[in-house]
Amino acid sequence: MTALTLSTAAAPGLRADAIVIGVAKGAKGPVVAPGAEAVDKAYDGRLAGVLETLGASGAEGEVTKLPAPSGFKAPLVLAVGLGAVPEKDAAYDAEALRKAAGIAARALAGAGKAAFALPVTDAADAGAIGEGALLGAYSFDAYKENGKDPKAKNGKTPLAEAVLLGGKPRDKAYKAAIERAVAVAEELNRARDLVNTPPNDLNPESFAAIAQAAAKEHGIKVQVLDEKALAKGGYGGILGVGAGSAAGPRLVKLSYTSSKAKKHLAFVGKGITYDSGGISLKPAGHNETMKCDMSGAAAVFAAVVAAARLGLEVNVTGWLALAENMPSGSATRPGDVLRMYSGKTVEVLNTDAEGRLVLADALWAASQEKPDAIVDVATLTGAMVLALGNRTFGIMGNDDAFRTALYEVAEEVGEPAWPMPLPEHLRKGMDSPTADIANMGERMGGGLVAGLFLREFVGEGITWAHLDIAGPAYNEGGPFGYTPKGGTGSGVRTLVRLAELTAAGDLG
Repeated sequence: MTALTLSTAAAPGLRADAIVIGVAKGAKGPVVAPGAEAVDKAYDGRLAGVLETLGASGAEGEVTKLPAPSGFKAPLVLAVGLGAVPEKDAAYDAEALRKAAGIAARALAGAGKAAFALPVTDAADAGAIGEGALLGAYSFDAYKENGKDPKAKNGKTPLAEAVLLGGKPRDKAYKAAIERAVAVAEELNRARDLVNTPPNDLNPESFAAIAQAAAKEHGIKVQVLDEKALAKGGYGGILGVGAGSAAGPRLVKLSYTSSKAKKHLAFVGKGITYDSGGISLKPAGHNETMKCDMSGAAAVFAAVVAAARLGLEVNVTGWLALAENMPSGSATRPGDVLRMYSGKTVEVLNTDAEGRLVLADALWAASQEKPDAIVDVATLTGAMVLALGNRTFGIMGNDDAFRTALYEVAEEVGEPAWPMPLPEHLRKGMDSPTADIANMGERMGGGLVAGLFLREFVGEGITWAHLDIAGPAYNEGGPFGYTPKGGTGSGVRTLVRLAELTAAGDLG
C-alpha cells in the first residue's frame, strides 16, 4: 500500500514527482487554499489567476495540472478542488480534505512520491488527508497481468508514497493521527480486496482462513464453526443457506479484548461469498456482482482488526456469517422450514432472502454474550437501494437514540447514511401458518421488513442497530472522491469510529 509520512520540508526543496495543493471556489473565482503559500509565492502571487486561465474554478473534485515554478525540485503542481471557501474563520471540512487527497492520489497513479500541501490546522486534518490519500490510491490488480490494470489507472501502479506537508512529525497527536489513518485505511483496503476477490477464490472456508491468519497476527482470539459444529449447535439458518453449495458454510467469531475495557460491542456481518439466489434464482443481469454479498462480513472483519491495531479500550467481538447460496439438489427450497439457533422456526418463502437467515443465527449467538450493543452490517435488500440510492446506507434499530448516534458517527467519518423506521404494522406480513415467522413479508418497504425480521433474533434488552449497505458496498460506476470502482469498504469507518467513541466513554 502507499506509504504515508509527515514532513516539515518546504515544498520548493522537496524531491517529489508532484506537489498537491488545494484550490477553493470563491465568490469571484478560484482561491488558493492554505498550505500552498510557497507555491503561490513562486508564481508571484498570481497562482489563482493562472489556475482560472486553465479553467479551474475550485469546484469539488476538479483536477488541474500545471508545470512547477522555476526552482522547485518537483516538476508538477496538481491543484485539486476543495469546493466552496469556508465561512470566515472556519477550517476546511475533514471530508473535503479526505476527498481532495483521494482524488489527487488517484490522479497521480504511476508516481513515486507526491507531497500534499493541503490545508492543515490540526492533527485531525492531517489524519483526514492521510486517510484520503491511502484510500484514493487503492487499486485491485491481483488478477491483472504483471499485477497491473491496463485500463483503470492507465496501466500504472498506485502512488508509492504520500508525504504530508504542514504537519508536525514529532508531535504525539500528529503521529497518532497518521498511525490511525494507516491502520484504518489498510484494513478498509483489505475489506475492498475481499469484496473484489472472485467467488471461485473466496468461499466460506477460504474467508475463514484469511480471518484466522489476521487474528493470529494481531492477537485476536478466533473460533471457526464448520458444518459439523454448526449442525451440532443447531445453526439452522446458516446451514440452510449453505446447503446447496459444495463449499460448506462457516461461522467465524473474532474476539478483541482490552484489559481496560468497560464496554463490549458486537459486530455481525453478512458473508454470502456468492449469491445466486438459490432455488429462487436471480434473473439474468443480477448475478454478475454477487461476489460483493459478503461486504458486511468484510466490514466487520476489517473493523475488529483495526480496533486491535489501534489498541482501543473496548471489547469488540466480530461475527462473520459465511455461506454460499447456490441451487442444487440439496439446496433449501421455497416452503422449507428451518429451525434457527434461537429455537424459532422460519418458513422460507424465497431463498434469495438468505442474508437475514444467516444473520439471524449470528445475531442470536452474539446476544448470548450480552454485549452493550450489537451492530449488524449487510448488503441485505434491493429495496434499500431503491429508497436511498447507490451511495447511502440505511440505519434501523430498536433504540432511537442509538440509531441517531450511529447516523451522526457515519456522517462524521464521511459515510452517507440515513435513519430508517421499523413500522410495527409491517411485522404482520411475515406471519406464517406453518412456522413462527416467514422470511418474507410485504413487498413494499422490503428493507424495513428485513430489519423487522432481524429484530426478532436480537436478545431481549440488548441495544441493536442494522446497517443495510446494499447501495454503497459496491460501486459499479466510475471512481469518485477516494472511492474506487468495485468494492468500497462501506461501513468499516463507521464501526471503527463507534468503537473509538465507546472506548472513550463518549457514546452511551
